[in-house]
Formats: sequence, C-alpha cells, structure tokens
Amino acid sequence: MFTGIIDHNGEVTNVVKRKNSDITITVSTKFRPKDIKLGSSICCNGVCLTVCKMSKSKNNLKLSFDVSNETIDCTNFSKLKIGSKINLEKSLRMGDEISGHFVFGHVDEVSKLLSIKKIKGSHQLKFSKPKKLNKYIAKKGSIAVDGVSLTVNSTDSKSFSVNIVPYTWSHTNFYELKVNSLINVEVDMLARYVSQNLK
Repeated sequence: MFTGIIDHNGEVTNVVKRKNSDITITVSTKFRPKDIKLGSSICCNGVCLTVCKMSKSKNNLKLSFDVSNETIDCTNFSKLKIGSKINLEKSLRMGDEISGHFVFGHVDEVSKLLSIKKIKGSHQLKFSKPKKLNKYIAKKGSIAVDGVSLTVNSTDSKSFSVNIVPYTWSHTNFYELKVNSLINVEVDMLARYVSQNLK
C-alpha cells in the first residue's frame, strides 16, 4: 500500500531481457540501505515491485526488480530504457502520514499525454481517458498518475486533466514528459468500490 507521495526520482541503470519476455530492471536510488531490504515493496511509476537484489554504488543504493511480461503489457514499462527517470515510493508503514490517497500499485490502464499547458508556475496536463475508466474518474476525485497522487481538475468522456504545482513538477519525472508520452493510471480505490456496490 502506498500514498502517491513520491520519495524521489530513481534512474534506470540497466534493463536485462529474459528468455520468457520478462525483464529485470536496476534503478539507482537515494534510499538509505537501512530503510530497504530484500523483498521490500517499492512503487515504481505506480507499479508495485519487489526488490530482488541490492547493491551500494557511491552515494546511491541500486535496487533490482523482476518485471513480468504481464506487467510490461499493462504498463508503460515497455518504454523504459537506461537513463529513464522513475517515480519511487516506499510502502506505507503503520503510523505514517497519509498526505495523498491510498494507492495499491496496481495499474488500471496506460494513458497518453495529450497536452501540456503552463499556467503561471504550474503545469496543466491533459491525458486520454480509457473508456472503461470513465465511471471511476470524477472532477475533484483522486487519481494516481505514474504513482503520483493527484486531483482531477476536469474530465469529459475522452480525457481528464490535472494540475501539477512547481514542487511536484521538479520532484517527479513529470518534467520529462512530452506530448504522446505514456503514463500509468490507477483510479481511486474508493471510487472503484462505490461503483461496484452501486451495480
């Protein structure tokens, strides 16, 4: 379980393809070795992954994750390459502050960035909205975009928009996004449960 409040950006240092189409990615992070252990769950661009290997490199901690073909097909991980920036968040611990919203780390869909509009110091991002997520995305509701907890500013049948404040823009990988970039989307679990109960 996560909150969508990003700890920092990691950088992909290696991508190894396996015979079964799975991959192993290695990410250079600023995590402290005492805070991470083998088997820890880390949210990587909104995807919950398990640490399978750790090593220290200068002032960084390198973490490796096995990524299944199923996950690759359902996320933007097929676009990862050496140098890619990844939003990272450690799993939620009992007693931690919940500043965002509850995030599972289970991506629902991949969306495309349709436009970037700078408004004073902030950036308004507009994304395509997969039809099957239409009933879960509402104005002022919560949504996780590449693992970042955000509030939906506006929405219609084909798109939704969010506003990125300067701090979030500079402390996530959003500053690298370009029109047509693919992002991972996870809808708010409360919206999902309410919708299911109304059936």
